[in-house]
Amino acid sequence: MRRFIPFLKSPLRVSVIRLQGAISAGGRVGAGLNDAALAPVIERAFAKGKPVAVALVINSPGGSPVQSALIAARIRRLSEDTKIPVHAFVEDVAASGGYWLATAADEIFVDASSVVGSIGVISSGFGFPELMQRVGVERRVHTAGKSKSFLDPFRPEKPEDVARLHAILEPVHAAFKAQVTARRGTRLAPGDLFTGDVWVGAAAVERGLADGLAHMVPKLKALYGDKVRLVPFGVKKPLLQRFGARVLGEALDAVEERALWARYGL
Repeated sequence: MRRFIPFLKSPLRVSVIRLQGAISAGGRVGAGLNDAALAPVIERAFAKGKPVAVALVINSPGGSPVQSALIAARIRRLSEDTKIPVHAFVEDVAASGGYWLATAADEIFVDASSVVGSIGVISSGFGFPELMQRVGVERRVHTAGKSKSFLDPFRPEKPEDVARLHAILEPVHAAFKAQVTARRGTRLAPGDLFTGDVWVGAAAVERGLADGLAHMVPKLKALYGDKVRLVPFGVKKPLLQRFGARVLGEALDAVEERALWARYGL
């Protein structure tokens, strides 16, 4: 009823979007963070209730660089179109693609124990050529196009394949560096911050990757007053998923995400 009482000033609103988990190329709801699932959430957060700001709560070890770029670009477009500032608050991790998401904010705040950075690109896999020979299994591959068996895990690694892989990874790394440089600008400390290394809490602030140590609620109250209203926005899970139903694809996604978290001891 408060909103219908004339001349009674309503408390300021801040929309809160939680970006939790690995960033996945999968388009289905619940398959990690991706632009297809988050687009309506982000749109509503900027449009509903005339918010004075949008807060991003980030806890992500990274994942797809393309989805990271799409999500961050959408947040920036809406922020610039609506003139609504964006604040990012890192929980455990904002690494790799997770940090790419954080750069969509005008300010980044971290906990004293938050892991931040990993501005690099990685490709990993396994090779089994010796195992194949040992168990007496013959690998048969026929291709139309000499590059179709690129980095076949059942064949010895070729120097030319490794060179091709680096040719793929380097442009992605360059795009990541350009994003961080454009968004953080002169706040970045001198030195090479793009080696894929990570920093914790105050060390991330010292290097300009974050703006300070702060938690979301007290910081937003300091910025917008004690009566500020924090309004959460999130992706709604499908009905079957709410009751614990899982398919094989979701189980594999969970394994891959677990490996990403494990890099940071979580």
